Amino acid sequence: MNTGIITDRYAEALLKYVLETGRGEQAVAQAERIEASVSALPELSRLMLSRDIVSGEEKKALLRSCVDGELEDSLDRFFTLLVRNGRIGLVRDTLHRFIDLYRQDQGVRKATLRTVAPPSGAFLAKLSAMVKELTGDEALIEVVNDPSLIGGFVLDIDGYLLDTSVSRQLEIIREQFIENNRRIV
Repeated sequence: MNTGIITDRYAEALLKYVLETGRGEQAVAQAERIEASVSALPELSRLMLSRDIVSGEEKKALLRSCVDGELEDSLDRFFTLLVRNGRIGLVRDTLHRFIDLYRQDQGVRKATLRTVAPPSGAFLAKLSAMVKELTGDEALIEVVNDPSLIGGFVLDIDGYLLDTSVSRQLEIIREQFIENNRRIV
C-alpha cells in the first residue's frame, strides 16, 4: 500500500473542502496542534495505528482533545471520513500534507532559522524579504536556538539550506586541511 498517494488524496480533499468553507486559517491552526500532538506523543501515534485497542470514535475523541475549545467542523467531518474508511492511522501524515498544501495555496513558505542567539526583528524582516524575493512567497519563519552553530545562522526553506554558521566554516577548513595533508604524504 502506498500511503503517500493515499495521504495526498485525503489532504487534497480536505484542502478543497476547507477552501470552499472559507475557514482555512482556523482549520490549519487546529491541524497544526493535532499533528504536533500526535508527533510528540508516540503512544498517541500507536493508538491511531492500532485496530484493536480503541475504536474509531475513541480515536476521534482523542484527536478532539488535542484542541483547545471546539474542533473545526471541517476537521471533525474529515476525521469521521477517515474513521469510516479505516484510514485514521494516517491522520498525522495527512494533516502534515494538508498544512503544506494550504501554505502553498496561500503563497506561504515555511522556513526554519537556527541561530545561537535570538535574532532581531530587523534581521527577521530582511530574511523574510529575501525569501519573498527568491521564491515569490511570504515566509513563515520558525526560530530555533542551536548553540552548536557557534555563530552565524542556518536558514532552511523547504529543504534548501543557507548555512553561514561558524561551525560549518570550521568544518570546511578542517576538510581542506585534511585534503592538503593527503597530497603531501
